[in-house]
Amino acid sequence: MTLLALVALLTVWPTALAAAPGLCVGPVCGDEFTRSAQYHWQLRLRLSDQQGHRERLVVDCRSGALSPSQGLVERGYAGAVARRACRLAGEG
Repeated sequence: MTLLALVALLTVWPTALAAAPGLCVGPVCGDEFTRSAQYHWQLRLRLSDQQGHRERLVVDCRSGALSPSQGLVERGYAGAVARRACRLAGEG
């Protein structure tokens, strides 16, 4: 998307980019992906599911471990989103 098209989209519909779900696997979507400043193999992400549950996670891309290991969002799908994010970031 060119910069001009992006500016036009934001002026016509300012919430258009905020509404994008990010990276989804099944009923769980992840967004706000950031890499840890201290450990390049760690990613921080925000997960949400179709039931409205939201939580923030840290994933160790070397082992695939999620922290916290228990939570409101189903961990099978959360792990799949995390593994895909690690692959896309070049860490998995």
